Order: sequence, then C-alpha cells, then structure tokens
Amino acid sequence: MQSPALLLVITGFFLGLTFPFGKLAHTQGLSPIVWAWWVSAGSSIGLVMIRAVTGRSIRLEPRYVQFYFLSCIVALVIPNLLIFSVIPKLGAGFTGLLITLSPVFTLTMSSILSVRVPNRLGLAALAIGFVGAVIVALTRGEVTQPASFGWVFAGLGIPFSLAIGNVYRTMAWPDGAEPLELATGSNIAAALVLLMVVWLHPEASLPGGLLSVSGLAFITVVASTCMFPFFFQLQFVGGPTYLSQIGYVGAMVALFVGTVFLSERYSWITWAGAIVIFLGVSLSARSMKDQDNG
Repeated sequence: MQSPALLLVITGFFLGLTFPFGKLAHTQGLSPIVWAWWVSAGSSIGLVMIRAVTGRSIRLEPRYVQFYFLSCIVALVIPNLLIFSVIPKLGAGFTGLLITLSPVFTLTMSSILSVRVPNRLGLAALAIGFVGAVIVALTRGEVTQPASFGWVFAGLGIPFSLAIGNVYRTMAWPDGAEPLELATGSNIAAALVLLMVVWLHPEASLPGGLLSVSGLAFITVVASTCMFPFFFQLQFVGGPTYLSQIGYVGAMVALFVGTVFLSERYSWITWAGAIVIFLGVSLSARSMKDQDNG
C-alpha cells in the first residue's frame, strides 16, 4: 500500500484504540508496565507469524540491531509506559489529545537537526499548537477527576518522545530495509527491554493479571499487530512529519470511544483547546506540503 492518506487513517484508527483499551486494563488492576510489555510482546508474536508466513526473517546486522533498540526505546517503550501511566489520571480522550502535539514537536526537531526547516507558516503553526497545548493542559483532564500538573507534564512527554522517534527512524532507516522487517525487530526489542523493566520493578510481575483480562489482552494485541505494519509503511512513504499526523485521527477515535463508551466528560475549554491544536497541526501539515511543492 502506497497511499499516505489511507495509511494515515488506518494507522490513526488503531492508535486511537490504544487509549481506551489501556484505561480498561487499568480498571482491572493491571500495572502499566505489565500492560506495555504485553502490547509489545504480543505484537512481536503476531508480526513474527506474519514474517514466517511470507517466508522472510529479520536481519540481525549491527546497524539493524542498533535501529531496533534505539527506535523501540524512544518510540515504543517510553511512550507506552507514559501512556498507560497517565491514562488513569487524565482520561483516554485527554491523553489522545496530547498525541496531537507530536507533529509540532516533530517539525521543531526536524528544523533543529536540519532535516527540514519550517517556513513562516510552519513557525506560525508551532506557535498556535503551543497555545492549544497550554489551553488543554490547564483543564487537567476529565471534568470529574482533574489531575495534577505533574501528570499533565508527564503526558507531554508522550508526543515529545514520539517526535524523537519519528525523526530518528527517518535519519537512521537502513538502506534496503523493509518496513515490516523494522516493525518486527523494533517490537521484539521493545518486548525485551520492557521484560527487563518488569523484572527490575519491585511492584510488577508476570503474568500480572493478564489472564483475568484475556479477551481484552487478545483484542489489544490484534489491533496493535495490525497497526505496526501500516505505521512503518507510512514512515517509509510519508516521512516523519506526515507520520506524526496519525495523532489527529487517533485523538478523534480516543475522544469518541472515551466519551461514548467510557463515560468520560471534558469541559468546553478542553474541546476549545483541541480545536486550536487541530488548527496548529493543520497549518503544520500545510507548511510541509508547501515546502515539498516549492
């Protein structure tokens, strides 16, 4: 599949399911660390099965292994641990909104690293996105359970870490590597890193309640396994900033599911901030398109 727009919608849809699924896992008493490990481990199994069916393995050359582990730490391990930790405090929908800041952070890092320097419209987008982030952050999550600013600050680490991953994968993508191959290797690396975290954490252990939510665990892994091939394919054909826009779709899915199915409630200020963020990221996307055409 080579259509960036279609890849964006599909990847964003599966990403949006991550947040309500994570909240449901928390309500069943699962540790964020254990749940993050399961998502990566289960996805690894699914992706390895896909590779086996196609008769292809994953390369273990040093540059590939380095890519797997560095990519997984900044784009999978850190974001997932933060996501599943802050969702109980901020709500699934609110956490999804924070992901929409990833394009702004990605554009900023790209310009700092001279990967892509923003034009005037891009700079305006950064300013507008920042204003929206401040508005959303001040509401501190759900109306019924406002969180401390510490949790909001932790939540902002999610799009920041994702942005690092977006830029890194483009800069370090091995020549001739297949998207599915890198998706598989990165998830295996993430599962290994998170397994070590589980082993070292005094309050986390396996299976950690996973057996009691086997249905939810299975559905989550299916969604995650479906997402990653599209995710890495989108990175390959669209680049870091276009990929980062999956947060738009993911936020809409998370807000819809959180509001309709999980009874989450957000103030009008949160929704106003969301609109400002969408305006900022839309201008960000427009600026990137103008630069590509120019």
